[in-house]
Amino acid sequence: MDKLAGRVDAETEAALLSASPEHYMSAPQLAFFRRRLQADEQALLSAVKATAGHLQESETSSDWNDRASAEEEHTLELRVRDRERKLLQKIREALRRIDEGNYGWCEETGEPIGIPRLLARPTAALCLEAQERREQAKRRFG
Repeated sequence: MDKLAGRVDAETEAALLSASPEHYMSAPQLAFFRRRLQADEQALLSAVKATAGHLQESETSSDWNDRASAEEEHTLELRVRDRERKLLQKIREALRRIDEGNYGWCEETGEPIGIPRLLARPTAALCLEAQERREQAKRRFG
Protein backbone atom coordinates (compact mmCIF):
# COMPACT_ATOMS: atom_id res chain seq x y z
CA MET A 1 0.00 0.00 0.00
CA ASP A 2 2.80 2.46 0.92
CA LYS A 3 4.60 1.70 -2.35
CA LEU A 4 1.44 2.43 -4.30
CA ALA A 5 0.85 5.66 -2.37
CA GLY A 6 4.47 6.69 -2.97
CA ARG A 7 4.11 5.99 -6.69
CA VAL A 8 0.86 7.97 -6.88
CA ASP A 9 2.53 10.88 -5.05
CA ALA A 10 5.49 10.76 -7.46
CA GLU A 11 3.13 10.77 -10.45
CA THR A 12 1.19 13.65 -8.93
CA GLU A 13 4.41 15.57 -8.22
CA ALA A 14 5.48 15.05 -11.83
CA ALA A 15 2.11 16.34 -12.99
CA LEU A 16 2.43 19.38 -10.71
CA LEU A 17 5.91 20.14 -12.02
CA SER A 18 4.83 19.83 -15.64
CA ALA A 19 1.65 21.93 -15.25
CA SER A 20 1.49 25.19 -17.16
CA PRO A 21 1.96 28.44 -15.22
CA GLU A 22 -1.67 29.47 -15.72
CA HIS A 23 -2.72 26.44 -13.63
CA TYR A 24 -0.61 27.59 -10.67
CA MET A 25 -2.48 26.97 -7.42
CA SER A 26 -5.49 25.49 -9.18
CA ALA A 27 -7.99 23.48 -7.15
CA PRO A 28 -6.24 20.12 -7.80
CA GLN A 29 -2.87 21.60 -6.80
CA LEU A 30 -4.31 23.09 -3.61
CA ALA A 31 -6.00 19.76 -2.83
CA PHE A 32 -2.65 17.96 -3.27
CA PHE A 33 -0.88 20.31 -0.85
CA ARG A 34 -3.77 20.18 1.63
CA ARG A 35 -3.55 16.35 1.68
CA ARG A 36 0.22 16.47 2.09
CA LEU A 37 0.06 19.03 4.91
CA GLN A 38 -2.73 17.11 6.69
CA ALA A 39 -0.71 13.88 6.45
CA ASP A 40 2.34 15.66 7.91
CA GLU A 41 0.16 17.10 10.68
CA GLN A 42 -1.18 13.64 11.59
CA ALA A 43 2.32 12.14 11.60
CA LEU A 44 3.55 14.85 13.96
CA LEU A 45 0.57 14.44 16.28
CA SER A 46 1.23 10.69 16.45
CA ALA A 47 4.88 11.36 17.30
CA VAL A 48 3.84 13.74 20.08
CA LYS A 49 1.58 11.07 21.61
CA ALA A 50 4.36 8.50 21.40
CA THR A 51 6.80 10.83 23.13
CA ALA A 52 4.36 11.65 25.90
CA GLY A 53 3.80 7.95 26.50
CA HIS A 54 7.52 7.21 26.42
CA LEU A 55 8.35 9.97 28.90
CA GLN A 56 5.63 8.79 31.30
CA GLU A 57 6.82 5.16 31.12
CA SER A 58 10.47 5.86 31.87
CA GLU A 59 11.88 4.32 35.02
CA THR A 60 14.16 6.04 37.49
CA SER A 61 17.39 4.21 38.11
CA SER A 62 19.51 4.36 41.23
CA ASP A 63 22.69 4.36 39.14
CA TRP A 64 23.90 7.92 38.48
CA ASN A 65 25.23 7.06 35.01
CA ASP A 66 21.96 5.45 33.97
CA ARG A 67 20.03 8.41 35.32
CA ALA A 68 22.26 10.88 33.47
CA SER A 69 21.89 8.93 30.23
CA ALA A 70 18.11 8.82 30.62
CA GLU A 71 17.97 12.56 31.33
CA GLU A 72 20.09 13.32 28.27
CA GLU A 73 17.84 11.08 26.17
CA HIS A 74 14.77 12.91 27.45
CA THR A 75 16.36 16.30 26.80
CA LEU A 76 17.12 15.35 23.19
CA GLU A 77 13.65 13.93 22.72
CA LEU A 78 12.06 17.11 24.08
CA ARG A 79 14.20 19.24 21.74
CA VAL A 80 13.01 17.21 18.78
CA ARG A 81 9.41 17.54 19.93
CA ASP A 82 9.86 21.32 20.33
CA ARG A 83 11.04 21.53 16.71
CA GLU A 84 8.09 19.38 15.68
CA ARG A 85 5.73 21.64 17.66
CA LYS A 86 7.05 24.62 15.69
CA LEU A 87 6.64 22.68 12.44
CA LEU A 88 3.08 21.77 13.46
CA GLN A 89 2.35 25.48 13.89
CA LYS A 90 3.77 26.19 10.41
CA ILE A 91 1.66 23.38 8.94
CA ARG A 92 -1.48 24.82 10.49
CA GLU A 93 -0.57 28.28 9.17
CA ALA A 94 -0.12 26.80 5.68
CA LEU A 95 -3.52 25.09 5.91
CA ARG A 96 -5.02 28.43 6.96
CA ARG A 97 -3.40 30.09 3.91
CA ILE A 98 -4.99 27.43 1.70
CA ASP A 99 -8.38 28.19 3.25
CA GLU A 100 -7.86 31.93 2.75
CA GLY A 101 -6.62 31.56 -0.84
CA ASN A 102 -3.09 32.85 -0.13
CA TYR A 103 -1.20 29.55 -0.29
CA GLY A 104 1.60 29.41 -2.83
CA TRP A 105 2.08 33.18 -2.96
CA CYS A 106 4.97 34.96 -1.26
CA GLU A 107 3.82 36.90 1.79
CA GLU A 108 6.47 39.53 1.13
CA THR A 109 6.40 40.07 -2.63
CA GLY A 110 3.09 38.54 -3.75
CA GLU A 111 4.97 36.50 -6.37
CA PRO A 112 4.44 32.75 -6.82
CA ILE A 113 6.58 30.68 -4.45
CA GLY A 114 6.84 27.94 -7.06
CA ILE A 115 5.85 24.29 -7.18
CA PRO A 116 9.41 22.92 -6.74
CA ARG A 117 9.90 24.94 -3.55
CA LEU A 118 6.47 23.97 -2.20
CA LEU A 119 7.15 20.30 -2.91
CA ALA A 120 10.42 20.57 -0.98
CA ARG A 121 8.91 22.69 1.83
CA PRO A 122 5.10 22.70 1.80
CA THR A 123 5.03 25.19 4.69
CA ALA A 124 6.99 27.86 2.77
CA ALA A 125 5.42 31.30 3.02
CA LEU A 126 8.16 33.18 1.14
CA CYS A 127 9.59 32.81 -2.35
CA LEU A 128 13.23 31.77 -2.50
CA GLU A 129 14.53 35.31 -3.13
CA ALA A 130 12.58 36.79 -0.19
CA GLN A 131 13.74 33.96 2.08
CA GLU A 132 17.37 34.52 1.07
CA ARG A 133 17.06 38.27 1.75
CA ARG A 134 15.58 37.56 5.16
CA GLU A 135 18.36 35.10 6.03
CA GLN A 136 21.06 37.54 4.89
CA ALA A 137 19.55 40.31 7.01
CA LYS A 138 19.37 37.96 9.98
CA ARG A 139 23.06 37.04 9.59
CA ARG A 140 24.03 40.71 9.34
CA PHE A 141 21.97 42.01 12.21
CA GLY A 142 21.75 38.93 14.40
